Amino acid sequence: MLCFSPDQSMASYGGTVFCFLLIFSSIADAAGLIGVNYGRVANNLPTPDKVVVLFKTQGIDRIKLFDASPDVLTALANSNISVVVAVPNELLSSAAADQSFTDNWVQTNISKYFPATNIEAIAVGNEVFVDPNNTTMYLVPAMKNIHNSLVKYNLDSSIKVSSPIALSALQSSYPSSSGSFKSELIEPVIKPMLNFLRQSESYLMVNIYPFFAYKDNSKSISLDYALFKNNSGVVDTGNGLKYYSLLEAQADAVFAAMKALNYNDLKMVVTETGWPSMGDENEIGAGTANAASYNGNLVRRVLTGSGTPLRPQDPLNVYLFALFNENQKSGPTSERNYGLFYPNEQKVYDVPFTLSQLQSWESTPAVSGNQSQAPATEGVSKTKVGQTWCVANEKADQKKLQEALDFACGKGGADCSPIQPGATCYDPDTLEAHASYAFNSYYQKNSRGAGTCDFGGAASVVTQAPRYGTCEFPTGYGN
Repeated sequence: MLCFSPDQSMASYGGTVFCFLLIFSSIADAAGLIGVNYGRVANNLPTPDKVVVLFKTQGIDRIKLFDASPDVLTALANSNISVVVAVPNELLSSAAADQSFTDNWVQTNISKYFPATNIEAIAVGNEVFVDPNNTTMYLVPAMKNIHNSLVKYNLDSSIKVSSPIALSALQSSYPSSSGSFKSELIEPVIKPMLNFLRQSESYLMVNIYPFFAYKDNSKSISLDYALFKNNSGVVDTGNGLKYYSLLEAQADAVFAAMKALNYNDLKMVVTETGWPSMGDENEIGAGTANAASYNGNLVRRVLTGSGTPLRPQDPLNVYLFALFNENQKSGPTSERNYGLFYPNEQKVYDVPFTLSQLQSWESTPAVSGNQSQAPATEGVSKTKVGQTWCVANEKADQKKLQEALDFACGKGGADCSPIQPGATCYDPDTLEAHASYAFNSYYQKNSRGAGTCDFGGAASVVTQAPRYGTCEFPTGYGN
């Protein structure tokens, strides 16, 4: 079951690339997707054709627009870059009132460019519920008319219709299990919208900014928790799930709100999230270092993790906000400083976009997988309060367990000599027992840090000492 022969030593095997690729491939299969919002509220940005070159150079293959710019859609042709286009809020009343309007809009902005330009979705409006022009009443009729126009032109099987909502649409978001939509929105728009998304096999778009929550509650929210750095986590008192990042907790509040309305089957995409590299004096947490940590650690979490604690089976798909610093945006200083790039196409800070870039990216250790396994409020070890171990997840399939075991004993640097034939922990000779020993060795060697007991969902933390035959599992390596 081990990926090395019994007579191979750990030292000789430690550098084997094959096993690393196996586990990396396994993790990637369950991972989410990263995209970038391409906003253009500025007068100093490069031309769309240059931006497309930038996308390709940086490995960015998914973008989201806030309109359906002909110049941008033309530049994206034959680029293999997926794009979400948008119907601006100011067009919603017309789109809701007249099917011929949406027919014309789809012909002009979609049919003209698709499929050469890979348009995958249409965002009808943006954060409509907080639009000062009171466009909420037009939202669902506009979405239905846009979809009907796609059906008319045989585009509905390729292009989904949705609408990004702000997290402020929730009446409650803490703890996550109490998530609920604002009561005044439920009957007029939330239920009709969710029903439309279900019937059209689409998904909910949500804009989530942990920065806002941290800025307003910095005394009660850990910065490490907001930035996906190592932290002690927050237990949801409603369901026992433990969270190691604020974004995941906020996302699960939306899932809980949908579940409360019996729409637990709908998927979700985080269509905006980001952290400003500069802000006003009262914008606590804004800064280059925090922005680099948030976006970099988020990318790592998405590309190498699974879903959220409440929805571990659903990949976490995210669009970073935003591509450029946009000098003509109004509001506080932070609004003009969410960009990953300056207008001259230089990075504001280093951030990876792909798995290969992650391998050379440096940051503080971050949560790298779903941490739903840790409702550690009961079953505390009888040997010493606070001790924890990492063991194989009995629900993980054999292939995932084997690949994770190979990684732990190889690239991961776990001490796997006790599970070699004839050694103290070889018996019982089962995949689960051997994987548990290797996972725990890796976990303990890494100081039991957040994210070090996941292995793509193949492992979980326990608070009772594991028992496999007479084998004793270590609880630390000099720490």
